[in-house]
Amino acid sequence: MNQNLISEKLKNLKCCVIIPTYNNYKTLQRVIEGVLVYTEDVIVVNDGSTDSTSEILVKFPQIQQIHLTENIGKGNALRQGFKHADSLGYHYTITIDSDGQHFPEDIPVFIEALEKEANKEVLLIGSRNMTQHGVPKKSSFGNKFSNFWFWVETGKRLQDTQSGFRLYPLFAMKKLKFYTKKFEFEIEAIVKAAWNDIEVKNIPIQVHYELEDRVSHFRPFKDFTRISILNTWFVLVTFLYIKPLNLFKKLKKKGLKRFIMEDFLGSDDSSEKKAFSIALGVFIGLSPIWGFHTVAVIFLALLFNLNKVIAFAFSNVSLPPFIPLILYFSLKLGSWLLGENFVLSMSEIDPSLELMKYLKSYIVGSLALSITAAVTCGIVGYVFLTLFERKKILDNG
Repeated sequence: MNQNLISEKLKNLKCCVIIPTYNNYKTLQRVIEGVLVYTEDVIVVNDGSTDSTSEILVKFPQIQQIHLTENIGKGNALRQGFKHADSLGYHYTITIDSDGQHFPEDIPVFIEALEKEANKEVLLIGSRNMTQHGVPKKSSFGNKFSNFWFWVETGKRLQDTQSGFRLYPLFAMKKLKFYTKKFEFEIEAIVKAAWNDIEVKNIPIQVHYELEDRVSHFRPFKDFTRISILNTWFVLVTFLYIKPLNLFKKLKKKGLKRFIMEDFLGSDDSSEKKAFSIALGVFIGLSPIWGFHTVAVIFLALLFNLNKVIAFAFSNVSLPPFIPLILYFSLKLGSWLLGENFVLSMSEIDPSLELMKYLKSYIVGSLALSITAAVTCGIVGYVFLTLFERKKILDNG
């Protein structure tokens, strides 16, 4: 595509390019010159560099420059760049690393992709070919690791979640709150974007890993640990807050009848898959893992590729009003299986005291009740769903 045309499109989209940099004096000038071919709407964030970065930037008075006195991290540099870009009235920004691994020639790829999107509230991530010659194994593994956790946390699959070559919708991102300031920020940004209905997509880009001058400041142990801690927190938030909240929002918006017809009965999943999802939900809901039902059911539904909505809905068999009944029958069944004498009435059950006294009976009974109820509900659900599908086929036929 013509360079002048790209420059015009960038202007019309109110899109700038942000280049965070820290001690990349060998490649910085080359990257800036490559970007200037397409636009002079450039913001370089010098993240406390101690090399000749400042001297290099003197050569480019036509671009915006932010000089931070202390090296805090890439995440902080990007956040400072976003804030400055927003203050200048930009709606989008393309971020490109200063270590030379990205090709400024791919800037048109982002513009073309954005133009094709009906929803302009989209975050585009350049997807690198991680199988090509020269890609370090640690980078390939780290990317797969990050892709997996992004899928767990958002339900969306991407080929590359770690590439720094991205297009951000600033007008949408500024609504979000961020806390991280180092490499893990790029994970925080895309997860929170996905949680807030900003579409996150990959587009193919080139990548160069064999440059002699390329310097990476990623510290495998420290930064990988930070990313792991962030993912652990995000998984907890996903299972305990995001997933339940989304389900209840959908239920509230559609109403119970429409929700059942569309999300339960109308799902494209097979009757077998729905039945297994029902069984999983009932099993977890009645199991003796109080406080972890939501985490367990969503995780297992993801692990076994079951219907998360159905599994979560049926796990709520253990709602507070039903807890005394569940405890009573678990204790009763466990005592009978163990041949123990159980004479406690439901009105006498004190969850904090009697469960300790009858702990063995409760655990055995709870597991037996969970398995029995799960199998029964799964079979009944399968029969009902099969009959419903047949009726629907006959009605449509």
